[in-house]
Amino acid sequence: MADQSGSTPFRELFESALEAYEKKTGISLPKHPLSEQLRSCHSVEDITTLVQDQASTFSEFKGKDRIMKSIKGTISILATLSATTSLGDVIGLVSQKGL
Repeated sequence: MADQSGSTPFRELFESALEAYEKKTGISLPKHPLSEQLRSCHSVEDITTLVQDQASTFSEFKGKDRIMKSIKGTISILATLSATTSLGDVIGLVSQKGL
């Protein structure tokens, strides 16, 4: 069984951030339209495509290609982390099941 002593402070911090987001925007993060679209993604490529579609509104932005490369790398890292069993409880916070 994984040591979860460090996950409690992170969980509290994350839950606080979710509450602050909802208070500021008036939208619960799991109910945000982008969150709902992300739930239908089943691979890193699906997520990357969704993010690229969202970023297409910045087509005239000067550093778009460099930013998209960073986003792809971040998505890949997050996908790897989500498969790590010791992070399962914390990552569950961002899914509908976890909330």
